[in-house]
Amino acid sequence: MHETNSSSGTADFDALLRSLQESSTTLHAPDAWPGEQLAAMSDAGVLGWLVPAEFGGSERSALEVVAGYEQLASACLTSTFVLTQRNAAIQRIVSSENDELKADLLPRLANDSLFATVGISHLTTSRQHWKKPTVEVESVDAGYIFNGDIPWVTGADKADFIISGGTLLDGKQVLVAIDTRSEGVSIETPARLLALNASRTASVRLDNVYVEWSHLLHGPVEQVMKHAGGGAGSFTTSALAIGHAAAAIRLLRGEAERRPDLGDILEPFEQECASLSTDLAEAAGLEQVAPSGHLTAEALRQRSNSLALRATQACLAASKGAGFVQGHPAGRLVNEALFFLVWSCPQPVVMANMREFAGIGAET
Repeated sequence: MHETNSSSGTADFDALLRSLQESSTTLHAPDAWPGEQLAAMSDAGVLGWLVPAEFGGSERSALEVVAGYEQLASACLTSTFVLTQRNAAIQRIVSSENDELKADLLPRLANDSLFATVGISHLTTSRQHWKKPTVEVESVDAGYIFNGDIPWVTGADKADFIISGGTLLDGKQVLVAIDTRSEGVSIETPARLLALNASRTASVRLDNVYVEWSHLLHGPVEQVMKHAGGGAGSFTTSALAIGHAAAAIRLLRGEAERRPDLGDILEPFEQECASLSTDLAEAAGLEQVAPSGHLTAEALRQRSNSLALRATQACLAASKGAGFVQGHPAGRLVNEALFFLVWSCPQPVVMANMREFAGIGAET
């Protein structure tokens, strides 16, 4: 995988990776939350990667961020996933024209005195088949009234602000920063997931929640997420899948050191992971130029999903019965890999992965 540097230097980032890998097992306890891991990221300058320098951040290029995500996910997928949701919130704030709100929130996000997350899946991939908007918005004097349910909010009960949105009567949408202390905001008990439970992902209920215009980030406009930066199937999701695959390959390599017969299995996985990492870096490095062919976001996501699923299952098979015992890292990696089939996964990617499962060749 490609390397990145933190604002405090490579040594600090390497130490962070070791710390995350060592502490990752603590995140499987009931009611766990990666608070210590996020604090360690803050100390290494990671929490400022997406915050512009003018607001106190340690801003990095898209290539550096993607490379960093790969390495972090290889060390601890749960805490890295939480980081991406925090950074997704920062992206939407940075891309806004609300300068006063940016000046208020971004410095506090950069110095880790504030935690923000996103609740935007209902505007991108989740519940898109529903006839009625998941979150309805009414325009009133000096603000908006929100009603509905925000699904899949990571770190909801830890957040100071949730970046989310909804749909007005005319079909236009808005994206706002919702203060979780606002009257009418109810955070549900986190869902019990197959993996990544320490992400504390939950639904949030909005009952006549008033949000002032001062907290408007984008809109009113049709399909607000097309104007707010980021998006489903972005390079971020692929970076985490590649990093997760790398963690499985690392474990498989340990098995191969004791069992030379696994060498023929290990080498193709290592080559594929390195090639995919290089392709992702190339696509991310293009920045303003739209990648094409095997470097598109969707193509990279499908390949990354496939690698993560196959590498983790190979790791489990190599671990034999021990890997099937609860608590073994191979079993954990298999469960966590399933997450990539449902997290911010565009339908074309889902169908491509399902065609692979069914043994159907790629469409031409």
